[in-house]
Amino acid sequence: MPTPFTGPAGEHYVLYRLLQREYVAGLAPENAPNSDIIATNVKGTKAAAIQVKTRRPLGSDDGWHMKDKHEELVGERMFYCFVDLKQEATKSPDVYILPSRVVATVLKETNRIWLHQPGKNGQKHKETVMRRLLPDYSKTLRLSDAQKKRFGKGWIEKYKEDWSILGLD
Repeated sequence: MPTPFTGPAGEHYVLYRLLQREYVAGLAPENAPNSDIIATNVKGTKAAAIQVKTRRPLGSDDGWHMKDKHEELVGERMFYCFVDLKQEATKSPDVYILPSRVVATVLKETNRIWLHQPGKNGQKHKETVMRRLLPDYSKTLRLSDAQKKRFGKGWIEKYKEDWSILGLD
């Protein structure tokens, strides 16, 4: 799938999954600053703002592009849907639904770990605006045993397809 279609594919897939669950959902206006989809329950008494991040099966870390602003972008009713598109179009994508506070914490803490580890040729890493949300940070960072439990392989699995996290029921 060409790059210009990746983001919209993820957004429309999440929209489909929300409508399938009988939530009222629609795309936010283009260039809305912090959400791609707004969803409510049928009664309109509960709402969620959702930012969708979509990845294609490229690269070696299996992660999603983020920025430092996502470390501060926290709201009680704000969530992220991380969509993992598959190589074969016949296979359904995986969706991980995370509260914004979890995303902010993971990005802050893993960036702090990265900054304190030596880079190429032992040089100190420089702070940048770029961040990555990874399903397994042990692929790119040297983690302690405690950090492996928090950020290593499988940490994100509890969020896979758990639409109840949105609190719309």
